[in-house]
Parts: sequence; structure tokens; C-alpha cells
Amino acid sequence: MKKALIVWGGWDGHEPELVAGLLGGLLKEEGFEVEIANTLEAFADAEKLRSLDLIVPVWTMGEISREQVRHVSEAVQAGVGLAGCHGGMCDAFRTDTDWQFMTGGNWVAHPGNDGLDYEVEVREDADSLLQGIGNFRISSEQYYLHVDPAVDVLATTRFPLAPGPHSLNKPVDMPVVWTKRWGVGRVYYCSLGHHADVLEIPQVKEIMRRGLLWAAEGKKLAEGQDQEAAFKGAYTGMSDSII
Repeated sequence: MKKALIVWGGWDGHEPELVAGLLGGLLKEEGFEVEIANTLEAFADAEKLRSLDLIVPVWTMGEISREQVRHVSEAVQAGVGLAGCHGGMCDAFRTDTDWQFMTGGNWVAHPGNDGLDYEVEVREDADSLLQGIGNFRISSEQYYLHVDPAVDVLATTRFPLAPGPHSLNKPVDMPVVWTKRWGVGRVYYCSLGHHADVLEIPQVKEIMRRGLLWAAEGKKLAEGQDQEAAFKGAYTGMSDSII
């Protein structure tokens, strides 16, 4: 049985407890053993983290210790999946660039705020993880993110819609869903999910279900890889150690 750890907390406006429960329910329906914790001390046991198949952060803003980030990073580098949504993963720990490097991006704005009507354009390649979901419209926050150019983008949204200082720039197709690798681990992110009810939208729920399962499957697939080769030159230090 696959094992997942969901850690929720931070800013209450994103309804982290409800979101954690919803994502936990999706995983339980897929046969996972799920632990849900509301403290970052859940990241203190490095050995336990490496025994998991999936880590799901649901923690907007806040502060995290260097040791806790290192433990998560090392677990993912070794094959444990990392998956999350909205501010719970890519607006977590704003001052920690190591977290941002691992997750693939960071929130910077949501012009128009909540209730903005916009389209999510889903990549329809034959090999896309989101094949068959199709484009859809949503009324929610439209996340503008600073994104790692190494990510594999699975869905986008077009900016600008709401007026602001960004409006005179050229149109931008901002990533909404992406995957990336961290060591041999799989990382999955979806910017939708401002409140728990957004994750109940059928397309969003399916996007998250597929992403959670994809990230968790990576550990099993990585077991046959040459770990020593995979970690040659692996990132193990913390960024501010050279500042």
C-alpha cells in the first residue's frame, strides 16, 4: 500500500484543513494509507519522509526551518513524490528559495483577485497527463507566478485580463499545471484551489487526482535506476550558504 503524508497549516484564508481533507479523501479512494498533520514538525523525521511515496504540502506563507526543507528535498531527490496546489505549495515559505527551486515556481500576484472569470487551456498532446480533460472556464484567482523554465507545462491561462501595471506588456500564457523532476522524484503543481470548493470542480478534481497519482508512482519507477549516477552533482546545500 502506498503511503502519503499531507501537511496543512499557514494562512487560514486558503482553507488548508478542508483542502487537506479533500486531497486525503482522493488518495484514500485510490488505496493510499494517508497521514494528515497540522505541524511542520511532520518534516522533522528524515527517515520517515524517505519511506513515503508522496508528500502533499498544504501550507500558505509561514516560515520553515532549513532542516525541514532539507529533509523534504532529500526525500524527493530519492524518489518520493511531491504534489500540491495553489498557495499551499507555491506560495509557501516565501523567503525560502530552496523550496521554490524544488517546487518549480512561486506566486507573485493575482490581478483581479478572487472571482475573475478566465479560461484554463489544457495541453492535449497524446502523451499529456491531462489528456481528455479539455479547456474549461473558472471563476477564481488567476495566479501570476515566477516559474522555473525547466518545468513541463501541462495547462496555461492567458494574461492580462484584469488591468494593472502588467497590462501594457505582451500577452503571456502563464503555466497553471506543471511537472518537473527533483533528483529522481516527481514534482506536480496546479495553481487552482483558492478555496476547497474550487477543488470540487470536476476538471480540477481530476487534474489533482491524476497529479497526485503520477507523483506517487515515481518512487517505484526510480527504484531500478542507478541512484549513484542520478545523484552525481546532486543539489544538497542551502542557497543562502554562499551569500
